Amino acid sequence: MPLYDVLGNTLNAASWSLQKEISSRTTERAPDFVFLAHIVDIMSSMHAPFVIRSFSSVPFSTQLFLLPMWPFTFVVVLTMRLKSKTLLFSSYNIRGRVNQTWVVPRAGFQYFLPFAAEGINKLIEEAILSADRIGVKVVSLAALNKNEGLNGGGALFVNKHPNLRVRVVHGNTLTAAVMLNQIPRDVNEVFLTGATSKLGRAIALYLARRRVRVMMLTQSTERFMKIQREAPAECQKYLVQVTKYQTAKNCKTWIIGKWSTPRQQSWAPSGTHFYQFVVPPIIPFRRDCTYGKLAAMKLPKDVTGLGTCEYTMGRGIVHACHAGGLVHLLEGWTHHEVGAINVDQIDVVWEAALKHGLKPLYNST
Repeated sequence: MPLYDVLGNTLNAASWSLQKEISSRTTERAPDFVFLAHIVDIMSSMHAPFVIRSFSSVPFSTQLFLLPMWPFTFVVVLTMRLKSKTLLFSSYNIRGRVNQTWVVPRAGFQYFLPFAAEGINKLIEEAILSADRIGVKVVSLAALNKNEGLNGGGALFVNKHPNLRVRVVHGNTLTAAVMLNQIPRDVNEVFLTGATSKLGRAIALYLARRRVRVMMLTQSTERFMKIQREAPAECQKYLVQVTKYQTAKNCKTWIIGKWSTPRQQSWAPSGTHFYQFVVPPIIPFRRDCTYGKLAAMKLPKDVTGLGTCEYTMGRGIVHACHAGGLVHLLEGWTHHEVGAINVDQIDVVWEAALKHGLKPLYNST
């Protein structure tokens, strides 16, 4: 405890020179994999291990002791807009590979401000270039860092820097696989919101191949028909465009990819299960329904050095897009995974994840 050493005059005279020597060492190994995360909201930004280490070791939940710290944290987050770089959140080892989580210091609400898009993309780009420079093999982008409207699912950076050695991965292929493997095999009809997003499109096309009727909520007939034409001719009839939540009043399987209000949720029949891939997740207003959590996977048991929890996830559990980047690394794949999801790769990525010891939190029944 340096403070008490100073007060008690027990500080080792060599402490400062030793600290300078340690901090100047350049032998530290660069990580093989980086998960580029972001702040979800002001409260969860205090879940970082460099803020309260004991608190970050358990899944995040809003606690009363955090409330007085909210105004100060809000000011810090806003100040970060002026001059900031990605922050190191955590580090762990898997199969001899060093993996780190870096955080873009932006809160979730800032991603929805039009004037903030350029600055956020600049931070993400700088992080990717930094990872490329130090020898990182794979960078996986968290939910809002790969937003379609922000950078086309990471395609912006790959197109701008065609000679990148680091592989940029949005991880949505595994996210889609986790979502789809939660849905029971006997389900023959689903209601899908966010139907024309990257994940929504992939989920719809995959379910259509499985002969599941998919009610795709979208106001754009053009975007719906574009997706419908991607399905095999014999499966196109299983994709149906709907424009109102009322249409799903008799469907008990809802897949939520867009924020849903209490009124919109009220159209679901009693006993409905809400699967979701929307960030932040919807609030469970219906007591007569059940709500799934965001897609996630358990890390293999041989992982070491993991002392923090990823947002609301338990110890040793990461979001599916994080796991998707790990699979990319462990498989040694050399392609970028950006832009639209390749539906043909969903089962391939799923089997690869299971092969490397990652496990789903929920199995289909």
